Amino acid sequence: MTDIDISKFKTNTKKKNDKTPSFFDKANELLNKDISLGKNRFPDKKKLQLYNDLSMLLSSGIDIRNAFEIIEENFPHKKDKQLISSIYKNIVEGSTISKAFIDSGKFSAYEYFSIQIGEETGRLNQVLSDLSEYFKKKIDQKRKIMGAFMYPIIVVITAILAIAFMLNFIVPMFDEIYKRFDKELPALTKFIIKISEQSSTIIVVLFLLVISFILFRIFAKKYDFYQKMKDSLLMKLPLFGEIIKKIHISRFCLSMELLLSSKLPLINALGLIKNMITFYPLNDAISRIEEKIMNGKSFHESMLPENIFDKRMSSLVKVGEEVNQLDNTFSILKEQYQTEVEHKSSMISSILEPLMIVFIGVFVAIILISMYLPIFKLSSSFGV
Repeated sequence: MTDIDISKFKTNTKKKNDKTPSFFDKANELLNKDISLGKNRFPDKKKLQLYNDLSMLLSSGIDIRNAFEIIEENFPHKKDKQLISSIYKNIVEGSTISKAFIDSGKFSAYEYFSIQIGEETGRLNQVLSDLSEYFKKKIDQKRKIMGAFMYPIIVVITAILAIAFMLNFIVPMFDEIYKRFDKELPALTKFIIKISEQSSTIIVVLFLLVISFILFRIFAKKYDFYQKMKDSLLMKLPLFGEIIKKIHISRFCLSMELLLSSKLPLINALGLIKNMITFYPLNDAISRIEEKIMNGKSFHESMLPENIFDKRMSSLVKVGEEVNQLDNTFSILKEQYQTEVEHKSSMISSILEPLMIVFIGVFVAIILISMYLPIFKLSSSFGV
């Protein structure tokens, strides 16, 4: 199999005098579009369907033309049909399947190279099946994490709405009643009433802060400083930082397993994965590892100084290198990290649920006590 030069996918400086961009320039541009959030994305769920159907149809002996015609019918939306049709049209005009995929602008270099490897080695069906498994695992992981945090999120939203309702409707009602009594109110009651009076301003300020953050993210996410700052802060979050790191490590292991099992050289696999990873701490670590390997160091020796990889992972990679079974090593690591992610997600969810209920209960109790406290004082002053 011909070696693939990953360096051609690296970002180059813009040259205004270039007449026509090369294929690799186009591919790099398409790669950057793929890893960004926007209208041009082809969702993972649809990619899973595409790779699953294509693998199944080709394995059944159906030719590429009929396979794409059947797949096009399976996508109900017009834009999806147009995408499948354009890929098939490029293939009919003489393009390879991998080039037709990358030229569509909806797929990453990771998918492109995987399919190219499958074409060159005669293992296209296996590669398509592996890509289907990759996106299945990725979607399942997202669903499990979202499922674990969905209840706490709903509780928080409900609590915010309940507290906002109390501050805007319940507290003003009590305030009107207490104004009729010429009595000094307790400090806690005054404080809650003051917050109630300023609640509209607080809501507007919070709304503006949220809008400002969203706009900042939209404009800043294309710059490296924002990516570095965001990912560094995420890594330092209590409880969540460790799980975020393990999510990206598990995806790294899954990618390494797929590429190495396709007999792609290690240095090429690292270069490819580095170009598709957007998590800065991991991307930065892979860049340093890649450089050390090119200077003659072994893979596990290059991993040791990187804090994002634990010692156990480095030890297993060392064994995998020695017996030439790195793809199996990363398969084992992938399963372990995915299990850890699921366990930690459910654990955090089980911790957050009671904590949130207690926090909400305390907050609501403070409001209620502050509103009824003057009534208790008035009752005691009248000797009731």
